[in-house]
Amino acid sequence: MMEAADLKAIQEPLKNQYRQDPGSALITLSAQGMAGEGISCKLETGKGLVSAGLHPATGGDGTLACSGDMLLEALVACAGVTLRAVATATGIHLRQARISAEGDLDFRGTLGVSKEAPVGFQAIRLTFELDTDASDDEKATLLKLTERYCVVLQTLRMPPQIETRLKELH
Repeated sequence: MMEAADLKAIQEPLKNQYRQDPGSALITLSAQGMAGEGISCKLETGKGLVSAGLHPATGGDGTLACSGDMLLEALVACAGVTLRAVATATGIHLRQARISAEGDLDFRGTLGVSKEAPVGFQAIRLTFELDTDASDDEKATLLKLTERYCVVLQTLRMPPQIETRLKELH
């Protein structure tokens, strides 16, 4: 198990580099996919190919990954990693932690059934269940710092400017 000193030893050189050269902290992440058979998209992930398709509520058969589920999974993954990092850095011992996310969608918007129905999640609930001896104050701090440093959570709360482009495929 990683201890606070181990995490600090790994992160401190990076923090120093980013303080001295702020530009080196700006990293561009990317994702790519190719339109697949039928109504699907094959995503290239660091762990292999994932085929995404329609959710059953929009006509899918449930055999392909749903992008809405993947968004919630990304939130849970980021929140879980951030929770562990914050707990490690602050010396809070977590025997176990379960992170879950659920979100509400009105598929009338996605299917164009109602122009009044929004497209996208209307509400997302992120829940942390902890098995720890930490005090209530320590748990509150853990939650506050996890929320503050979780990239996906902060991106959803304060969406970046998104540009779409169309290019010819060669």
